[in-house]
Amino acid sequence: MATIKGVSSFSAEQEAQALRKAMKGLGTDEDAIIEVLTKLNTAQRQQVLITYKSSIGRDLIDDLKSELSGNFERVIIGLMTPTTMYDVHELKRAMKGAGTDEGCLIEILASRTNEEIRRINENYKLQYGCTLEEDIVSDTSSMFRRVLVSLATGNRDEGTYVDGALAQQDAQCLYEAGEKKWGTDEAQFMTILCTRNRFHLLRVFDAYREIANKDITESIKSEMSGDLEDALLAVVKCMRNKPAYFAERLYKSMKGLGTDDNTLIRVMVSRCEIDMLQIRREFLSMYGKSLHSFIKGDCSGDYRKVLLRLCGGED
Repeated sequence: MATIKGVSSFSAEQEAQALRKAMKGLGTDEDAIIEVLTKLNTAQRQQVLITYKSSIGRDLIDDLKSELSGNFERVIIGLMTPTTMYDVHELKRAMKGAGTDEGCLIEILASRTNEEIRRINENYKLQYGCTLEEDIVSDTSSMFRRVLVSLATGNRDEGTYVDGALAQQDAQCLYEAGEKKWGTDEAQFMTILCTRNRFHLLRVFDAYREIANKDITESIKSEMSGDLEDALLAVVKCMRNKPAYFAERLYKSMKGLGTDDNTLIRVMVSRCEIDMLQIRREFLSMYGKSLHSFIKGDCSGDYRKVLLRLCGGED
């Protein structure tokens, strides 16, 4: 369930003028900008973007960028970016320049649906002139690269059929590829975890526990390390409970010293119109504190204000 639902009727013209007024002259009325952009949904914001240009003759994104700064600006520009393009920009940001934001690549590729991945691939190529896969291949290596390439095909079985015998066999394969032998056959893990449908995998995980006497996540942690471990754990977590996966991403972005703003912003912006209510519920049950209180304690100013709007109420 979404926290940002949009309004049933609105005038793109009025909202465009309100945004212009908030930015014209000396100073900026950040509260007015937050108010307008968080009451609208993505599709409605795109209408305002077009109307702003046709009525005012200026580019809304350029105006926002020149008036705002820091993390607050990043949230607002994120809200103004169509959903697929937002993922495309984040994936590119994760790979350009020195160093790679592996966490971002894993999060997006492990959690998006086939249809979402298909749109991401299409727009990535249009935007950057090379494919997402080409960038992944040049930016990552070994088995981690293979897992990302597999996820980026968006070719997971999305059916609901469970073949009990095959599930049993898959569980046995995973056991023999990891716990049972010296060294790990990582390719086996990749093939099963990245291609089977969700219902089938949930059955596989149950069968695995019977065979190995431990949870599949425990085996992944003990058999693998680094980015590959993170990627496969993300796949398992997304299969089991996607909102809980995002709740954990948010928790880790804020706990301890400092804040991982990239992750915090990306999850809040990309999930507020999909499953933020479920994420809040999972957050509360996993950590005993509300997401709202965590954001409140971790962020400040307009950045905090807009994130709290995306979060919705206090639980």
